[in-house]
Amino acid sequence: MSETTRPHPHLRVTRDGAVLTVMLDNPTRRNAQTPSLWLALAEVAETLDPGVRVVVLKADGPSFSGGIDLAMLTPDGVEGEVSMLAPAAESAEAMAETIAPYQRGFTAWAEVDAVVVAAVQGHAIGAGFQLALAADLRVVAEDAQFAMRETSLGLVPDLGGTKPLVDIVGYGKALEICVTGRAVGAAEAVASGLASVAVPADELAATTADLVAAILAAPEPAARELKPLLRRAATSDRDDQLRHEREAQGRLLHAVVTQRLAQAAPAAGPIAEPTA
Repeated sequence: MSETTRPHPHLRVTRDGAVLTVMLDNPTRRNAQTPSLWLALAEVAETLDPGVRVVVLKADGPSFSGGIDLAMLTPDGVEGEVSMLAPAAESAEAMAETIAPYQRGFTAWAEVDAVVVAAVQGHAIGAGFQLALAADLRVVAEDAQFAMRETSLGLVPDLGGTKPLVDIVGYGKALEICVTGRAVGAAEAVASGLASVAVPADELAATTADLVAAILAAPEPAARELKPLLRRAATSDRDDQLRHEREAQGRLLHAVVTQRLAQAAPAAGPIAEPTA
């Protein structure tokens, strides 16, 4: 039986066994993002139940996310949200300190044991693109359009998206995507490694479900070791990565062998009565 909670007015979280679905839920605003939403995302990630094996990041409506609510950059701001202009006016350091906790709504997903899958349709712009990049895997609809539009506002991506983008497509391609702000369509996203597969929009949910099922079919101990092992490979040197591999394999083989030995051990018989 599934259970749904709302940690934020524009965020719907549903637990169904080992799968947690985190849905952006403000379709009339193209799932525009705000600081309070980022804090809610961070809390969901940082308090994730160890029993969750797969997290699906998705969004209601025709667009994944049109990015930040641009009203945050106006004097009136967004009702109920902290001012983004006040710390910016105070100092560059104050603004940087303000941004830090919001980044956790994106970076914390890399630290969870669960495999995180983003199902992306329509526009994924700015913060929307960066949220998709926060996932381990991306499945996209054929109408998906990724874009980093921050430069057009005189800004840069600042919600954890620059590292995964460079890791996936390389420095030159990442620079070109960010500095031009152009759209990256579904076909290019698959070709560049940004997405695993692109499917018609009406098949996105089923394709995502198939991927989730395939992840769950993998033995859980191996799947939990695999994510941190492969993530370390991007930053570890050869010797460190070899050590990570053998240590992970050691844990897995030790668990498998001790379990089999325990299963093979004969049951202890009754204790014989002493004889005179």
